[in-house]
Amino acid sequence: MNTPPPPPAPHRSARIAALAVAVCLLAAGCSASGGRTDSAADGAGRAGTARLKVALVTHASPGDTFWNLVKKGAEDAAAKDDIDLTYANDSDAAGQAELVRDSVRQKVDGIAVTLAKPQAMRGPIAAAKAADIPVVGLNSGIDSWQSEGVLEFFGQDESLAGRAVGNKLDSLRAKHALCVIHERGNVALEARCAGVKKTFDGRTEMLYVEGTDANATAAAITARLRQDPTIDEVVTLSAQVALTAVKSVEQSGGKARVATFDLNQDLVKAVESGDVQFAVDQQPYLQGYLAVDALWLYRTNGNASGGGVSPVLTGPAFVTKANVASVARFAARGTR
Repeated sequence: MNTPPPPPAPHRSARIAALAVAVCLLAAGCSASGGRTDSAADGAGRAGTARLKVALVTHASPGDTFWNLVKKGAEDAAAKDDIDLTYANDSDAAGQAELVRDSVRQKVDGIAVTLAKPQAMRGPIAAAKAADIPVVGLNSGIDSWQSEGVLEFFGQDESLAGRAVGNKLDSLRAKHALCVIHERGNVALEARCAGVKKTFDGRTEMLYVEGTDANATAAAITARLRQDPTIDEVVTLSAQVALTAVKSVEQSGGKARVATFDLNQDLVKAVESGDVQFAVDQQPYLQGYLAVDALWLYRTNGNASGGGVSPVLTGPAFVTKANVASVARFAARGTR
């Protein structure tokens, strides 16, 4: 049986030249003409693409330090991804909706938005989608992000977190909890207290206060504690209200304990001192970071965390006197 002859061996000098080019490309990242290529920097996971414009729009109230952590995370992600980030906030739902519309008019490349009052965001989100602008949700609205047409969601399951707090109160042998809601109609806050009530074996009552007025909030909590000394646990839904509640307990002359959702640097100190029993950390820094980074990944690599069908959970995690030291050093630098 005859077989075809093997192909002639390449010339030695050609082999050497080809090897030199291969080594250059693999080891030095240069082109065949001797110049450096930036193709590696353009891959997913590294910022080497065109600069994107991203807007972060929240329902933050003026002076609420919680949102500094969200913003810090977003800014750090933007710096990594070489994103031009703008931040805007309005605690009024109509005002927040208009801020989202402004971002659409500015033709940004992506929008990250909180959904504290989801129905108010429906129109602006639809406008963004019509303009081919991807929208991700964060912090509030875990039960409605898909129905509102949001691409991804980063946050805490507030109902689950509330139920966990209810179980925690049972383990602490509490009997009567006062759950303080500092923003009426905020779906996340309502879900927290509803969750507490669902699993707590004791009595749970809601107290609505004006969270933007610290003095009015303190007066309302103090008055309720004086009216009913059987209240042995005050559950607040933000770090700032928790610190206010600590003072209210002192002013009331009662012995109620304070527990809270969310952290800031001062709240960490209150847990360390024992003034606050525990805090539920939803990791707001992580929410801001992941939301902005997700928009970059979607625009540059077509990624969608959770496949667009499942939220990315950032909490809950309990911070107590036993483990607060591991969190304190991060809180001191403004990231927890």
